[in-house]
Amino acid sequence: MNNQNSQSTTEGDALQPNPPSSFSPFGLDLFGEPIRPETKSPVAQKFIVSPFSVLSARDGAWQDRKRAWTGMGIQSELGRADEMTYMGAAKSFDHYRVKEGVRESTEEQGTSIFDPVVCELMYSWFSGKGAQVVDPFAGGSVRGIVASCLGRKYWGGELRGEQVEENRKQGADLCPGDTDLCWEEGDSVKTLDNAPDADFVFSCPPYGDLEIYSDDPDDISNMEYHTFKAAYGRIILKAVKRLKQDRFACFVVGDFRDKKGFYRNFVSDTIAAFEAAGARFYNEAILVTSVGSGSMRVTRQFEAGRKLVKTHQNILVFCKGDWKKATKAAIEGEIQTNTKTI
Repeated sequence: MNNQNSQSTTEGDALQPNPPSSFSPFGLDLFGEPIRPETKSPVAQKFIVSPFSVLSARDGAWQDRKRAWTGMGIQSELGRADEMTYMGAAKSFDHYRVKEGVRESTEEQGTSIFDPVVCELMYSWFSGKGAQVVDPFAGGSVRGIVASCLGRKYWGGELRGEQVEENRKQGADLCPGDTDLCWEEGDSVKTLDNAPDADFVFSCPPYGDLEIYSDDPDDISNMEYHTFKAAYGRIILKAVKRLKQDRFACFVVGDFRDKKGFYRNFVSDTIAAFEAAGARFYNEAILVTSVGSGSMRVTRQFEAGRKLVKTHQNILVFCKGDWKKATKAAIEGEIQTNTKTI
């Protein structure tokens, strides 16, 4: 990717909606301009997807966009050892997250990558180009790759060395020369102390012990829920401390059940942790995900225990400080700095 100077704007444009990015996952046309699929909605044309509180990843336009992103070569599932990722029935596919409606099964290792379209929307809506993103639960490469493509700086904390190594390989392949794309190995409770000051905190945490990522005792996916929740709260506290005043943060989460079949109320626990850290709950969106294997499980699951098949996630947005100033910072950053293109 090469740096490309953005067009200058007049002072009167400073608080207008973010202009279209000079990057498109669909590539460039014959004239070197980013290809932008046509949409019937002028609102969607301006904001990529209409910014309503229900977002559907089932829509054809969303799926086309997701395929364009993954077609670039993002392989966020690499770096997970099968024996660490799966337990029992989960060894054939990512059983727990598929069951809870927060992952889709794929041909690659049975896991799926974090949806790059969600990344694109959150970066475009709540941060500007040149913004520093801090991701305390980095996991795979996708959030870093998309951040780089959209002209953001990225710092991701990840406990597992093998995952960091794979992420760095992909970063070097897909975003060559980007020195602002960084994954740091270690426990985020410790590494966040040295993370850069953030314009946007964005992450997707592990859902308790539903999916085991490693046998490291510092890995919170190994912990009992009460211990997990305490460690989770400490990481959120440190992430919010890294967040600059008058800026946004976003976590993508989903509730999940305990061993007795009752919901943990993880969404509320996440909100409470951010509020305690000094970031107010500002937006929530329901992300409708594909039914996937749910169509095969719904009859048995509902007949056996009247449990609904979960096919959504919660996108939680928080604001540290003044939301008006945070909005201004995101918009002004969008039009002031350099962009990147393939």
